[in-house]
Amino acid sequence: MQKLIKIGTRGSLLALTQSNWIKGLIEAQHPGTTVELVKIVTRGDKILDVPLAMVGGKGLFVKEIEEALLSREVDIAVHSMKDVPSELPAELHIGIVTKRENPYDAFISGKYANLAGMPAGARVGTSSLRRKAQIAALRPDLVIEDLRGNLDTRLRKLDEGRYDAIILAAAGLNRLKMSDRATCYFTAEEMLPAVAQGAVGIELRKADSELLAGLSFMADYATEVCVRAERSYLHRLEGGCQVPLAGFATLSGNELTMTGLIASVDGSRIIKKMMTSRPEDAATIGRTLAEELLAMGGREILEAVYGSKIH
Repeated sequence: MQKLIKIGTRGSLLALTQSNWIKGLIEAQHPGTTVELVKIVTRGDKILDVPLAMVGGKGLFVKEIEEALLSREVDIAVHSMKDVPSELPAELHIGIVTKRENPYDAFISGKYANLAGMPAGARVGTSSLRRKAQIAALRPDLVIEDLRGNLDTRLRKLDEGRYDAIILAAAGLNRLKMSDRATCYFTAEEMLPAVAQGAVGIELRKADSELLAGLSFMADYATEVCVRAERSYLHRLEGGCQVPLAGFATLSGNELTMTGLIASVDGSRIIKKMMTSRPEDAATIGRTLAEELLAMGGREILEAVYGSKIH
């Protein structure tokens, strides 16, 4: 293992927490190696007053970090996998996927016990179109307002009374040791998670095979299989933050189960389907499920949102 590894990371509290976690694992496994964090400001970190869907979606949080990888300024990047586009630069790959944290969404409120307990007209904060559509389907009488910023910023805005409740990923709360802020958790039936939500991935150059071998101790097979299925699904749908898409896979023994969802932005139309397969067919089930949802009416929804044909 090389003596110095530079991790490219965003400067948010959550990104730094995840990168420091990976740093600790590497240094414990390889005592002769020093790991250094290199903070990189992404376009997504700079644009805080506009919904991500309007300015480019997922790639906003990784493009500058990938450029640092390609120019060899950093050796690896630590990503929340739900922020990673389905297509990567040809020279790079996600070499490691670590064990998944809680993949579900958390309901957070100082006033109400859950979404069902909120009165008509109450304000829910989220900028995720996936969450907006599913909330609107569950409670069309609520007011859904945009909520941007890092996790700690979103919690502060709730505490300041700008919203009656907000929705966040449980994984982020857990990693920041803020799980006590969760009032309750949505089930997958109520709020299907985002593709790869709760999973952390390590991106590196394909040519760095020795580095990959040295980091392989962090890989989690079950998470990798599920994320492969989910990202295959995402890739087929040409999707990202700019459309209400959800995809969630679980592995039990030798059975891989995946559920996919495509929704209209206002939640008035929800198309959902579940499939099962063997884990070795993870990429296939993702693509097949996507095709099924497109045929069930998802194509019409996506083409209206994208403004172009889905091939």
